[in-house]
Amino acid sequence: MGLFGRTHEKPPKDLINEWSGKIRKEMRTIDRQIRDIRREEEKVKRSIKDAAKKGQRDVCIILAKELIQSRRAISKLYASKAQMNSVLLSMKNQLSVLRVAGALQKSTEVMKAMQSLVKIPEIQATMRDLSKEMMKAGIIEEMLEDTFESMEDGEDMEEAAEEEVDKILFDITAGALGKAPSKVTDALPEMEPAGATAASEDESEEDIEEMQSRLAALRS
Repeated sequence: MGLFGRTHEKPPKDLINEWSGKIRKEMRTIDRQIRDIRREEEKVKRSIKDAAKKGQRDVCIILAKELIQSRRAISKLYASKAQMNSVLLSMKNQLSVLRVAGALQKSTEVMKAMQSLVKIPEIQATMRDLSKEMMKAGIIEEMLEDTFESMEDGEDMEEAAEEEVDKILFDITAGALGKAPSKVTDALPEMEPAGATAASEDESEEDIEEMQSRLAALRS
């Protein structure tokens, strides 16, 4: 506290170092998120192989779409990391400007990156706080409220393209399934007697539901 209860503002150099530290921490969070999704992907691949052996083509298609969804989530996370790297580089430039000009300067590049980063659910809270601090410091301009809205902007995955599903099933089953239909209209291959497979099918459905819940939790 300063005189009359006023708090001293942090020096610009300290602010930049603090922001950079927070961004690096969030990048590590993104790395962990990617590793978790990849682990779930391996489980889904094994389930696709198991379902393919049982001739459960409809189950394979559902799992393939889950795989597409998780791969798209990973792509977005990598894009977020690239944007955070861009902000870190800009922070280094700000330190150089600070030494010469004695003050921080407005950055369009940082503004654009932060506008995207505040929409990423996994790091949204931290990026919002950083944006507000950067606005206060004069590096970026004030953002509109709708900028802070989550990426739940109707980006619920659109119906996975049939050819994308086909490719995944072909790759994972080494061509055993051939081309999976977009809707299950083909007769499924001969199955074992119902009594012999009922228990295993119930277990398989439970495993699939559990995996879908875990994948959904990782992306939320």
